[in-house]
Amino acid sequence: MTTEHTNSLSVLPLAETLTVEFKSDRKRLSDNDLVEALVCLANAEGGELWLGVEDDGKPTGLHEEHQNLAGLSGLVAARTSPSLQVTVSAFDIAGIRVAQIIVPKSNTEVATMAGVYLRRRIKHDGTPECVPMLPHERISRASSFGLVDVSAQPVAGCTLDDFDPLERERLRQAIRQYGGDRVLLDLDDEALDGALGFTQRQPDGSRVPTLTGLLLLGREAALQQRVSTHELAFQVLAQQAVRFNEFRRFPLLKALDWLETNFRPYNPEQELQVGLFRVPVPLVDMAAFREAVANALIHRDYHRMGAVHVRLEDEALVISNPGGLVDGVTLANLLVTEPRPRNRALADAMKRIGVVERSGRGVDTIYRGMLKFGRPAPDYGRTDAQSVVLQLHTVPADVAFRRMVVDIERQRNAELPIDSLIALGALREFKRLTAQALALNIQRDTASAQRTLEALTEAGLVEAHGNTRGRSYTLSASVYSVVSDKAAYTRQVGFGPIQHEQMVLSYIRQHGQIKRAEVMDLCHLTEGQAKELLRRLVVAKKIELRGAGRASVYVEFASPTQM
Repeated sequence: MTTEHTNSLSVLPLAETLTVEFKSDRKRLSDNDLVEALVCLANAEGGELWLGVEDDGKPTGLHEEHQNLAGLSGLVAARTSPSLQVTVSAFDIAGIRVAQIIVPKSNTEVATMAGVYLRRRIKHDGTPECVPMLPHERISRASSFGLVDVSAQPVAGCTLDDFDPLERERLRQAIRQYGGDRVLLDLDDEALDGALGFTQRQPDGSRVPTLTGLLLLGREAALQQRVSTHELAFQVLAQQAVRFNEFRRFPLLKALDWLETNFRPYNPEQELQVGLFRVPVPLVDMAAFREAVANALIHRDYHRMGAVHVRLEDEALVISNPGGLVDGVTLANLLVTEPRPRNRALADAMKRIGVVERSGRGVDTIYRGMLKFGRPAPDYGRTDAQSVVLQLHTVPADVAFRRMVVDIERQRNAELPIDSLIALGALREFKRLTAQALALNIQRDTASAQRTLEALTEAGLVEAHGNTRGRSYTLSASVYSVVSDKAAYTRQVGFGPIQHEQMVLSYIRQHGQIKRAEVMDLCHLTEGQAKELLRRLVVAKKIELRGAGRASVYVEFASPTQM
């Protein structure tokens, strides 16, 4: 079925992008070329193909043989495998008929019936192109959807001789050091390999190393030969000068040890006295550092060339890895989505060893390591389809805020929930917050944000202002007292009802009248709060309403003796 639209110039995109393709139909685009272009989109991010539009975005119309679009979706389904379901719509743009074909992103690789696999990508100049999808790219794409676990697959040509006995001993020490699954310590080498998925038994009874096994126990020569994409880079850049720049192909546990050893001299820390205890305040929290680096090594795409980069810059620690977020994980649900590792076997092994958070909520550890020091939340904003980029800003810690968090957690005898820590950090930064605004920060619904804020209110850490509908929150007077900023509390709590009334009356005396919107801006109130304030002043016969609708204003009340 084809949908018809007229006078629709505004719907035509301005230019081609990763998800927008223009195809001229003046010489009748062949069915094969059309199907290949649609396959190309489906194997990338999906999108829309505009038939009858030139590369520069100028509509020139459909060929006479394509005027009837009724059978187009069926043709596409019949010439693709698995069948690609598209939606076709006709548009009349300034009297010129064109077709829009909506292509969904496929969670499997789509080919033409001739066996052609294509994918869409962006060239170095920012323009899109269709290129062949190579076998390793097909596996990489399947792993991003969770359809294939590359890390559980045996590595061709590898033998047990490629395992390094020294790395076996390092693994057992890591289990003790990180508090991993101690049951593993009682297993012999063969049982340990089976428990952690380091080998896969073949039909003839022999054992072959998996990618997980090679990454954790492999000799460096074997890793370089068999897993050429594996590489770790540590760089220190200070005011554009390179102070440290080295690349390694170590097995993962050795790589983490090497990286941590080289990073510590660049991670100074001060000590904070809280009661009888001394609390370290480092430039970068080591638990967050370890979790972030391990996540990059675990979740990278081992079919893509490129190193995992750990780069200390003047204002941030930047950690990046090849391969974008897996399907179902977005920047808007990082904190709440269920764990979806690209390399499940590798992730499970690292959890049991104890290197990463056992519950799979390592992102919480990274957030906690930033927020408890009063620093900005981790920044994933530079992440794209090709790589995940994490920035941990190294601004000076808020020592008073850290002291407050330590005191609260000692009173509770437990860590603050991550949502509460995010809320306190947001209130520290933005001063005043609503449940709706916090919901975006914690990536939950407004009701969950409301519960978090009310729990903090009951604990005396936050104060609520206004009625239920327009309720906003600030840090409490006790918190501002702890952080030695009592004046900020007065500024952020703002003025009480009496002060609000005086501000409105003073404004009217100066300007003769005031509108509701001006009251909202003057007193920093919501629409509902401004209505209530004006209603009180009208009832008290201090002001009166003049006019109606948008023309309505409030003026000083005129008593009968004044009239």
